[in-house]
Amino acid sequence: MNKIKVVVIDDSALIRGLLSHILDAQPDIEVVGVAPHPLIARQMIKTLNPDVITLDIEMPEMDGLEFLEKIMRLRPMPVVMLSTLTERGSVATLRALELGAVDFIAKPKHDVQRGMDDFSAEIVAKVRMAARCRVRRLPEPLAAGTREKALPLLDNRRTSTEKVIAIGASTGGTEAIREVLTRLPPDAPGVVITQHMPAGFTKSFAQRLDGLCRIAVKQAEHGERILPGHAYIAPGDKHLLLARRGADYVATISDADPVNRHRPSVEVLFQSVAQHAGPNAIGIMLTGMGKDGALAMAEMKRAGAYNLAQDEASCVVFGMPKEAIAAGGVDEVLPVLEIAGRVMNVLARDARTTLRI
Repeated sequence: MNKIKVVVIDDSALIRGLLSHILDAQPDIEVVGVAPHPLIARQMIKTLNPDVITLDIEMPEMDGLEFLEKIMRLRPMPVVMLSTLTERGSVATLRALELGAVDFIAKPKHDVQRGMDDFSAEIVAKVRMAARCRVRRLPEPLAAGTREKALPLLDNRRTSTEKVIAIGASTGGTEAIREVLTRLPPDAPGVVITQHMPAGFTKSFAQRLDGLCRIAVKQAEHGERILPGHAYIAPGDKHLLLARRGADYVATISDADPVNRHRPSVEVLFQSVAQHAGPNAIGIMLTGMGKDGALAMAEMKRAGAYNLAQDEASCVVFGMPKEAIAAGGVDEVLPVLEIAGRVMNVLARDARTTLRI
């Protein structure tokens, strides 16, 4: 088996050394080059042709984001970003994912040596995952002030209030979620979302989406009502569940143990949706590594929900949708750009059926 070739780019000699030590200790990974900044790394990448790059965001000479954009336009390859657990770091990380980075690792702010040891399993797992990811050339940006074209209004208040949309995603999910939410009209049913993401990043993620979408997007809060025209994202390192309070759907935030090694977990969200929304739910499984949420999506289907999964061609990683399909929980498999339209078609169909009854 050929080893995964990695180039490490970081201005910190300590981080370069620690990452090299962690990755080179694996039998299937080899660090073929290290560079203190992108200007040195550029020629190294041409010569060594790595399978994966780890890239620090904040560096001298050339910013990591600027270098990432050049890579994804000229020579697309899997890139794992190194970020700091700060508000500024979270905003930059989300921009990196938008530019095509497949994932990120949050660097410890204090006691780097010990922190990197604690995160060694995550670093190894994400490099292995990145080597299997599907990367695409970065498209030209939209003209200033333009938005993705949203779908027509549902124009049925009862359907918007009674229905709920539940989305699960992991690797590659931040951009897939954006593709779905930016196309929803402002009267869409309430949306609950679990995206695998650590604490400190989900609030910035929600704020970024809120500025792009016609629906309102926010980080979910315990006990708040799930309203039509709003999307609620699970806080990092906490589970999001759907509950009922009288006729209303409400959000529940939980510190319970991780499920499928994840907190937030798609499994937890989808189980609660199956229990409390049943046939009034539409489930969506987007790109991601692993099987989190697959069994619970099958529970949703048995409870009467209509479920969609992102197709392999448009996924960064087809793991979670593939597992949900294998578990029998998926009604349709679609490219990510078609999912929002299909959701609205299903809602319109259900509204017509209700009127006939």
